[in-house]
Amino acid sequence: MRKILFLVIGIFLVVVLQNCKSAKTSKYEAPTTLSYNKDIVPILQTSCTPCHFPPDGRKEPLNSYETVKNNISAVIERVKLPKDDIKFMPFKSKRPALNDSLIVVLETWQKQNMPE
Repeated sequence: MRKILFLVIGIFLVVVLQNCKSAKTSKYEAPTTLSYNKDIVPILQTSCTPCHFPPDGRKEPLNSYETVKNNISAVIERVKLPKDDIKFMPFKSKRPALNDSLIVVLETWQKQNMPE
């Protein structure tokens, strides 16, 4: 009976130690922190110029960190609207619509408290 108990404990330890080793060597990547300058500005420059960039733009400016930070919820809301909605952005096909991955970047940046 003791031999069986030791055998079961031994097998248990081998399984546990193998799992611990694989957990330590697995490749875990921390979530990437987005930044305004690196990740958001290129999206805005591609999709929101010239309408939202003074001096040519006459709409709500999106040319600084503060203005984007203050308006990010509205930006996300409008780029996610159906294309035939009058509030959809970019307006009247002046620029291509943002694809899902770019919208996710904007949403993720907002969820990360909009690092500069």
